[in-house]
Amino acid sequence: MSPEPISTVILDRLALLSGQGRRLEIEVEPGEFELGGHLYVAEPDPVPGTIDVSRTLSGYALRLRLSVVVRGTCMRCLEAAAHGVEVDAREVDQPGEPVDLDDEEAGLDGELASPYVVAGELDVARWARDALILALPEQIVCAEDCPGLCTVCGEPLRGAAPERHRHEEAGDPRWAKLRELK
Repeated sequence: MSPEPISTVILDRLALLSGQGRRLEIEVEPGEFELGGHLYVAEPDPVPGTIDVSRTLSGYALRLRLSVVVRGTCMRCLEAAAHGVEVDAREVDQPGEPVDLDDEEAGLDGELASPYVVAGELDVARWARDALILALPEQIVCAEDCPGLCTVCGEPLRGAAPERHRHEEAGDPRWAKLRELK
């Protein structure tokens, strides 16, 4: 029997002493997300993963690992695309822990507080979604060699026969007056 999808973990309930750790086998629903105006979804749903929680003197060290396939639209040709992603994200939550002077001079706020931990509660769903998005490549494509769309007519170039996909060399009509200057 697989665990129920979770969205939060109450860290204090783990009852860890300083130096102790625990591995949690989880299932999380990172949900749908939008990139470049296109909707993407992680599969399987829910996503199985692990969270390693280690207690430090004044907080927690956290590690999240997930293996997912992201499905959505190819950013070059607008066809269906799928991309496998391995997520390995780490967070440190040590509120009130001072950072060294160099960090303060760099403009840091003086704490090593994770944005995903509030009042001892770890927001797993938000962390998983953010970590997944950060692990994605710059462009999600159907194939690495995807040629995209024709810049003139917008037809997908994958599978388009070159002899049947020709456009006259007239160019952009907005530049027509400049061509008359010859």
